[in-house]
Amino acid sequence: MLRIGKTVALTAAVLLAASLAPATAAALPPPPITVVTPGADNRNGDIFIAPVGGTDKYANGPQIIDNKGRTIWFHAVPSGQEATDFRTQTYRGQPVLTWWQGTGLGGLASGVDYIYDRHYKQIATVRAGNGYTADGHEFLITPWNTALILIYATTTADLTSIGGPANQTVINGIVQEIDIPTGRVLFQWNSQDHVPWSDSEQPLPASPATPWDWFHVNAVHFDTDGNLLVDARDTWTTYKVNRHSGQIIWRLGGKRSSFTIKAAPGQVLDSAGQIFAWQHDPEAVGPGEYTVFDNESTGASLLPHSRVVTVRLNPLTRTASLVKSVDQPDGLVAPSQGNGQTTRNGDLFVGWGALPYVSEFSRSGRLLFNARFPDGVNTYRAYRLPWH
Repeated sequence: MLRIGKTVALTAAVLLAASLAPATAAALPPPPITVVTPGADNRNGDIFIAPVGGTDKYANGPQIIDNKGRTIWFHAVPSGQEATDFRTQTYRGQPVLTWWQGTGLGGLASGVDYIYDRHYKQIATVRAGNGYTADGHEFLITPWNTALILIYATTTADLTSIGGPANQTVINGIVQEIDIPTGRVLFQWNSQDHVPWSDSEQPLPASPATPWDWFHVNAVHFDTDGNLLVDARDTWTTYKVNRHSGQIIWRLGGKRSSFTIKAAPGQVLDSAGQIFAWQHDPEAVGPGEYTVFDNESTGASLLPHSRVVTVRLNPLTRTASLVKSVDQPDGLVAPSQGNGQTTRNGDLFVGWGALPYVSEFSRSGRLLFNARFPDGVNTYRAYRLPWH
C-alpha cells in the first residue's frame, strides 16, 4: 500500500519501493498516468481510478492521483484479482473509501466490497446474500447506511417463445440491498421477474449450455425521488424501479421505452434511432434530467464514437429528449465500461471505460483535462472527488 503526502517530493525509486505491499506476489508498480491535456484545477478533488491490465508490468488496484498524474495512494490487490468502482462515500457520517475486489468482471464475477476509513484502515466488508456472490459493477452506500450491490446469477430458462431452446442457461441481473453490519438482505430485485427475454439486444448463443448474458445489469443509483435507476446494457434500457415493491415505473430506451425518443436541435440519435446503446451509468442530475455514458458499441458501432449524453424527460408528453452530448475527445469508441460524473461545480468527469483515458469537461463542453494509461490498461469507472 502506497500513501504519499502531497507536499512531500519523493524520487521514483522511493515511490516504487513504497508501493510494494508485502502480500503482493509480484513486485509490480501501479501503471503510470500521462496527462495529455492539463488545465483543470483540484477544486473538485483528486482523481479516483482502479486501473486494470498490463498484468506483466503493473499491479491492479484502487488508486488516487492528482492533476499531474502523480500517485497519492495506491493499494495493490493480489495477483489475479482486480478492483472496480473505487470512490469516496459516506458511512455512518464519516468519509470512507470503497471498492469491489474480485475476479471475472464482465461475466460471472465473484468478489467482496470493501470499506476503508480515512486512515486507510479496513472497517467493513459487504458480501452478497441468499447464496450469491457480489459483482463489481456497483457498490453504493445509501443515506441510511445500507449497501446496494449487483449480482450476476445463472439459471435455466425456456426460451421457446423467442425461438430459443427450452433449456437455455441464462445470466440474470440481480440488485440487492444489504444491511452492512449483519449482511442481511433487505431488498432483492431479479431481472427475470420484471423484464421479458425478448427485450434483449444480445443474440442467443449457439449452445444452450453457453450462458446467455441477456440483461447485463451494470448500475443501480437513486433517482431524485428516492426510487432506483437500474441500468441494463444488453437491453439498451434504464429502468426506474420502485424501491419498495420492485415494480418498474418507467423504461428509458430499448425496445419498449415508456417515452418517445427525440433529439433537440444540434443533437444526433444513433443509427437505431436511440439516444444511447450498450450504455452504462445513468445518473440523475435534476428532476427529470439524467446523464448516461453512451458506449454505442459492443464491437459493432451504432455511432463512430462514444459519448456522455444528457436526457430530459417530459412526463406530460411522454417524450425523452437528447439535449446535450459530450463526445470522446479523440473520436474513439469504448466497447465496454465507462461512466460520467457531474462534479460539485457542474463539470463533467468521464472515465472512458475500455479506452485508456479519463477526461474532464466544463459545463459548456470544453475539454479541461485529459489523461491516458499505457496501452492495455483501463479503469471501469473514474471519479473526481474530495478526500482528506
